[in-house]
This record gives sequence, C-alpha cells and structure tokens, in this order.
Amino acid sequence: MRPCALASSSKACGDLLADSSCKRQVECHTRLSSTCDGPPDLYRGAVSSVDGGNQENQRKFEGIRQGVDAVCRILESGPWGSSLENALSACDGNPNTDLVIGVLRRLKDVNLAVNYFRWSERKFDQAHCPEAYNTLLMVMARSRNFDGVDQILEEMSIAGFGPSNSTCIELVVSLVKSRKLREAFDLIQTMRKFKFRPAFSAYTTLIGALSAVPEADLMLTLFQQMQELGYEVNVHLFTTLIRVFASQGRVDAALSLLDELKSSSFEADIVLYNVCIDCFGKVGKVDMAWKFFHEMKSHGLVPDDVTFTSMIGVLCKANKLDEAVELFEQMDLNRKVPCAYAYSTMIMGYGLAGKFEEAYNLLERQRQKGCIPSVIAYNCILTCLGKKGKTDEALRVFEEMKKDAVPNLSTYNILMNMLCKAGKLDTAFEIRDTMKLAGLFPHVTTVNIMIDRLCKAQKLDEACSIFEEMDHNVCIPNAITFCSLIDGLGRRGRVDEAYRLYEKMLDSDKIPDAIVYTSLIRNFFKAGRKEDGHKIYKEMVRQGVSPDLTFLNTYMNCVFSAGEIEKGRALFEEIKARKFIPDARSYSILIHGLIKAGFARETYELFYAMKEQGCVLDTLAYNTVIDGFCKSGKVNKAYQLLEEMKVKGHQPTVVTYGSVIDGLAKIDRLDEAYMLFEEAKSQGVELNVVVYSSLVDGFGKVGRIDEAYLIMEELMQKGLTANVYTWNCLLDALVKAMEINEALVCFNSMKDLNCAPNAITYSILINGLCRVRKFNKAFVFWQEMQKQGLQPNVITYTTMISGLAKAGNILEAMGLFERFKKNGGLPDSGCYNTMIEGLSIANKATEAYSLFEETRLKGCNIYTKTCVILLDALHKAECLEQAAIVGAVLRETAKSQHAARSL
Repeated sequence: MRPCALASSSKACGDLLADSSCKRQVECHTRLSSTCDGPPDLYRGAVSSVDGGNQENQRKFEGIRQGVDAVCRILESGPWGSSLENALSACDGNPNTDLVIGVLRRLKDVNLAVNYFRWSERKFDQAHCPEAYNTLLMVMARSRNFDGVDQILEEMSIAGFGPSNSTCIELVVSLVKSRKLREAFDLIQTMRKFKFRPAFSAYTTLIGALSAVPEADLMLTLFQQMQELGYEVNVHLFTTLIRVFASQGRVDAALSLLDELKSSSFEADIVLYNVCIDCFGKVGKVDMAWKFFHEMKSHGLVPDDVTFTSMIGVLCKANKLDEAVELFEQMDLNRKVPCAYAYSTMIMGYGLAGKFEEAYNLLERQRQKGCIPSVIAYNCILTCLGKKGKTDEALRVFEEMKKDAVPNLSTYNILMNMLCKAGKLDTAFEIRDTMKLAGLFPHVTTVNIMIDRLCKAQKLDEACSIFEEMDHNVCIPNAITFCSLIDGLGRRGRVDEAYRLYEKMLDSDKIPDAIVYTSLIRNFFKAGRKEDGHKIYKEMVRQGVSPDLTFLNTYMNCVFSAGEIEKGRALFEEIKARKFIPDARSYSILIHGLIKAGFARETYELFYAMKEQGCVLDTLAYNTVIDGFCKSGKVNKAYQLLEEMKVKGHQPTVVTYGSVIDGLAKIDRLDEAYMLFEEAKSQGVELNVVVYSSLVDGFGKVGRIDEAYLIMEELMQKGLTANVYTWNCLLDALVKAMEINEALVCFNSMKDLNCAPNAITYSILINGLCRVRKFNKAFVFWQEMQKQGLQPNVITYTTMISGLAKAGNILEAMGLFERFKKNGGLPDSGCYNTMIEGLSIANKATEAYSLFEETRLKGCNIYTKTCVILLDALHKAECLEQAAIVGAVLRETAKSQHAARSL
C-alpha cells in the first residue's frame, strides 16, 4: 500500500491526482457529497494553499472533506456494533487512507477511534500506513487515554516503522500534563524495547518534569539513554541532573556527573556553579560549596549577585555567620547600588541567629545607601521573629514596615501563620480583617496556612468554620486545603467527618492525591477500622490514583500494626511489582512487623537484602534491624551493627542501647550489658524504665540480687517511676532466691509507690509462698487478687491448687480446680497431675482415678511419680481393676522413657 497523506501543496495534489485509483476515489466522494449536509470547512487551510484555478484539486479535497463528515456522522449516531458497521460499509465500502486519517483526526473518543481503525483495517485487508498509526496515537494523546498504546507500538514495530517525532513528543507531553510521569517513563522504555528512537524533546521534556518531583534515578536513566542514542547533551541537562542529585544529598552521584561533564569537554558556566553552590550548601556540604565558589573564579568566571547571595545563604544556614558577614561585606564594598537580594539574605541570616539588632541595623544601612528596604527584607525579619516566637515584636515591626513598604500577601500569611501557631487566634483574625481593608483578599494559601495551623493546634471546629466561610467564587479551596483538614480531622479520630470531606473534594472535581489517601488509610486503621482502610485503598485504585512509595510504606505499616502479617508481606512485594525500589523505611516496617509477629529470624536475610540493594540505613533502620537481631538471638551481630552505626555517624538512641542491653541480659552476658549501660549514660543518652527493667530482670534471673537492687535504686534516683514489669522482675528474682519475706516487703513498697499489682505479680507471690509451704498466706493473696478483679491464669491456678493439695486442703483444691474448668480454663498436665496426687494422698482413690482417665482423654501427660502414688492409693482401696490399668500405663511410660534414654 502506498503511504498517502493529505497534501498541503499544489505539487502534492498534482501527484495525487495523477494516480487513476485516486481519481476514482475522488469521484466516489463527490457522489457521496450530494447526499450529505454541508460540512464544516475542515480543510479550508489545505484548499486555500492550492492554486484557485485548479478545480480538480479542489474537487478532490471537497470530496475527502464530505466523506469524512459523512463517516463521522455515522460514528456519532450510536454505539459501535454490526448496524453501525453496515452503515459505514454502505457509505463507503472501500475506505481510502486519506479518508481514514481525516476521520481519526476528527474523533475525540479513543474507543470509537480504535474501532474505526480496526474496521477500516479489515476493509483494507492489510496494515495501515505510518500516518494512520501516528494519527491514532495522537487521538490517544489528545484524550489522555493511553490504553492500548503498547499494542499499537508493537504493531508499528512489526510493520517496520515507528512513531514520528511529533507523535512521540505529544504522547510524552500528554502524560506529563496528566501527572503520569512513571507511565511516561515506561512509554519511552517501551519505544526503546521496540528499537524506536524517541524524540530528543520527548527526553528533555520528561527529564524536566521528573526534576520537579524529583525522581533522580529515572532522570539519570533517560539521560544515559540519550547518550546511547547519540543525542548531543548540553550543559543545561547536566545542570538539571546535578541540581536534583545534589539537593537530595546524593553527593557522589552529583560529583560523578560533574566529572563526566568535564571529561566531555563541556565548559561549566556560571549557572552550573551557582546551582552547585546552592544545592551542595543546602544539604550541609559547606566546604564543597566554598570549593565551587573558588573554583569558578580560578576558571575566569566572575561571581555574580546570585553567586554571592547563594554562598551567603549557605553560610547562614550552616551557622557560619562570621564567614557570611565577611563575604557580604566583600560583596558590598565600594558598591554604589546595594543588592537588595543579598541584603535580604543577610537579614534572614541575622534573624535565624536571633541577632535582630544587627538585622535592624542592616535595614537602616540599606536605607542610608538610598535603597528603601523592600517588603522581602521585612518579610525575612517577620519570618525569623515568628520562628523565635516573638509575635509581639513581629507586630511592632509590621507597623513600622508600612513606612517603607506596602505589606503584601506573603506578609499577612507570615503573620497569620505565627499567630495561629502561638494560639493567638483573635489577633490572627484581626490581621485577616486588616488585610481585607488593605484591598488584599485571602488567597487560598492564606486559608491553607490558617487551617493547617488550627488543625495542628487541635482547634478543628475553628478550622472547619474557616473552610465553610470560604467564598468559593473568590477563593476556591485546593487539594492542600482539603488535605490539611482531612488529615486534621482524621488524626483526632473524626474519621467519618474526614471521609465526608473527601467526598466533597470529589464532588468539587478536585483529584485527591496519594497524600490524601495516605491520611485516610492511616487514620482509619488508627481508629481500629481496618476494613474501611482497605476499602479506601480499593477506592484509590478505582479513582486511577497511582500510589507512591510513601503511601505504600504507610499502608504496609498500618497492615502490620493490625496484625495482618501476610497482607503486609504482600504489600512489600507490591512495592517491587510497581517498580519502586524499597527504601530503608520499607525494610524497617517489614522487619519490625515480622519481629512483632514472632518472625525475628528473618531479620538476617532482609538486612542483607537492604545492603545489596544499596539502601542507606538511617537511625530508625539501624534500630529496627538491631532489635531484630537481638530478638532472634544474634546478639553479636547486633553489637557489630551498633559499632557500625557509630562509625557511620549515626548517634545510637535509647532504643538502640535498650535493644542490645536487653539482648545481652537475656543470654546472661550481664557484665557486657552493664558496660553498655554505662556507655549510654556517658554519651548523654536519657535511659528509660525499659532499659533499667532489662538489667533488673537479667541480674535477678541469675541470682545477683544486690546488683538488681542497685539498678532499681538508681532508676528511682533518676526520677523515673518503676512500672509493674520492673517490680515483677525484682519480685520474681527474690522468690527464686527463696527470699520470700523480702519479696513481701517489695510488694508493699510497690503499692506504696502507687504501682498497681497485676495478675503476674500475684502469681509470683502465690508461687513463692507455696514453695515455702505458706499455703494459708498464699490463699490470702489469692482472695485479694480476686477482689481486685484480676483474672488468674493457668499458672496461678496450678500453683494455688497444688499448694492447697499439698497442705491437705484437698476439698478446697478440688473446688478451685472445678471452678477453673467451669470458667473456661484449660488445665495443663502439671495441674492434672497435682490434683491426682493430692486426691490419692487424701485417700480419695476413686476420684483420683476418674481424674486420671480425664487427663488421658484430654491428651495430657501422666507423670511416673503420679502413677506410683495413684497405684498405691488404688491398692489400699482394693480397686484392683483400676490399679491394673494404672500399672499398664506406668509400664508403658517406663518403656518410653527407657527408649528415649537409649536414643
């Protein structure tokens, strides 16, 4: 098939009419035109460019135009189906390429365009020409509906041609405008897969869009592909990439790009140096910013106002105020007209350092040089006063500034921000009224500031009131307005109101982003409504909002916190399936969730997966992994990570030390634990009750009671309050050391210090008293426990039943045993054996045997000692048949034990 297109010149039209088949098609369209209404002048531009005397060309274009109109009317007459296809066949049974392209250019509905494209393809009985394919892709781009793009590209690849540069650019631009940057990136990768050459502008457009997000790694991939394709990259592209990498603190990657630029014989310009000074300085690399400042001068570039101002700003932010002042004076020396931007930056520097007198003096100096301080300079001072909480002084400066500069919208926003933050709502509303009197009406930014601050101050009713009072004809709430209020309501548990506001957001044609859905899901889960949280995720997918990594991390954290372990694992895999690279937080959430669920042993594999992926561990990640290693018994590995953490410049926190100290204490490496405890104190780490409790428990379990006491005393001297767990650790240690009287003294101290005992506390004391055969005292504690409304556990019941039985109070023991079962308790082997022995000793052989049968029926073990005591009681009671059964069980038990010993 010949590649055919609508001609736009007389030569092209002449060539077209030279073809006899084309003449026949024109005649066909001319006949069709007599049955169609006068169409709009679609091809006026094309016709006007043709020689007016060429009637044949005009007829041709008129025929095409009328044919396109006729087909479009049919296509718009109803849904696609056999009747519509028949109407098309009757109108033009053999459509030509020009007609197909003309129709596609007119269509706005992608599905309709694809159906017509496929129908005409069947009529041709061969593939369409390149322009037809490109036109269809243009329809998809215009309508921002990209379903089926991959298939179209694949067909073009098989046919041996690709999308034109303009089509490629239009597709990428459309995706960028739709904020579908990941999809735009994937589209370019699909083109590369089919061996197409994406347009230069498609690459640069997408790189520019990604720089605003920013997505540094995707930008670098595109940049490298451009180089592979032979496109000539320029200093501007290098600058864009370096800015993003440097601003994210990825210094090595930024420096690598700089080296590549130099090795490519590009000359770094002043813009690049200014970007490097600004970006490297803002991430704390002040020495590197200085290096660029001096390097540019050595290369013959003269620092401009932007260079000086950027460097001054970097130094101020790094608290190097003296160096900033020196550079400012160097810039301002012998300068007739002061640089207002530099003055404002220096004023901000003084303000951040709390040196407001110097800031005011600089304002006066600027004024004396004949340059009236601008509103920007005053806004800088007001911002700093707000950060220092000096609201009264800020209001005074606000009144003074009116002599030099007219307050602008930013001025009022700064004031209202600080006043709302300080809780001075009445004054904030007065400032708002003053703003209106000055002819400045609250912009959506102003409203957003007030709503955000009110939400953070937990004044939600006032925030909602401001939202309701907004004049939507003048000040239309944007996504940030809705997001702030939705999040504020959700955080305070008002999730239903938050959801209604989300619905209102949809009704106002605002598209919620991932941040809104993150807030809704987090707050629904926090309110214990996990099913609603899952519904929000499904709704997000239905709305076509693509989750970002922050959203997926938050959702995964919520799911793990709700105990849905497998769902949490699946979300971690979904992160990778969506082509995100799990970051340190992703792994931290996964590891913490698995540890909490008892899967701490998986920490090791996940830690090395993090390392292999190149994740940069932050303090939270280190703490999570260290905790996992400790809980899975890999304390040495945890210790190594603690040291690595310090080497990498991450200061261990109380959580770090607490995890390792607890891990060491649990494996009886108490001296090492204590040394680490002392190290933490020497580093100024504020240790909490949990850390002290770990040491009390550790020392107590190995019988080092004196050390446990000393730790307890230090805890109290530090002003900390021992919790019930701490006291239980000490009580358990005393009981195991048979110091029951000391345990009772501690118990009284515990109550005196207003620490309420729990069921475990009473269980420890009851067990201790029974061990020293103080059964009556144990029973007193049992009754006291019941009065406190505490529910005994199986260990407490077993201990008390055993104690009563051994004390000869078999009736009370039996009553307690039956009550335990009646209350839904499940006695264990120890409890059953204790009761059988007690009944046997009390000469209640029949009852003992009945319990013996019940024990076997429940699948609990019968101890050898229990069988012997029961057998003796049965013989005494002349219950020979039962004794024979018990004897058989005793022999079977003995054989099993002998076999186990042999093995």
